[in-house]
Amino acid sequence: MKLRTLTLFCLLLAAASCGIKSPYYQKQEGIPKAAWKSSFQPEFSINITDTVSPYAFYFLVRHDEAYPNANLWIRLNVKGPGDSTFRHMSRAEIGLADAEGKWLGRGMGGIWEHKVALAPAMAPQFKKPGVYHIRIEQIMREDPLPSVLNVGLNIERRAE
Repeated sequence: MKLRTLTLFCLLLAAASCGIKSPYYQKQEGIPKAAWKSSFQPEFSINITDTVSPYAFYFLVRHDEAYPNANLWIRLNVKGPGDSTFRHMSRAEIGLADAEGKWLGRGMGGIWEHKVALAPAMAPQFKKPGVYHIRIEQIMREDPLPSVLNVGLNIERRAE
């Protein structure tokens, strides 16, 4: 009986772990005083060794209940290996609430987390190996943007 229970437990654990996908890269940066100034552009450094695999990019944001908008406009600025300057990517609108004002992310205790997929045109292309620097710029009219606690990136290798 104990052997069956142990075997069943191991099988369930193995099945559950197959569904867990760990990101290739994930990092978040805190926003000073929960007021995101346009001049504050969190920078993330990603070491890319595999330039063949496709990647999926996600923007991460955490805000509180007092965030005054249903969306957030951002732009990624990217500097690739060997580049001396950042280049501007397309801007993207990040939807945070539906038409009725209900937050779309996961909430707990008045804090809301969103993981939003970026369109392929918005995501940088990793054409050569090395360290890529990505800055996230908020391009909203309101500056500073209140009630934003953290922003970040999640990058996952996609199955081909």
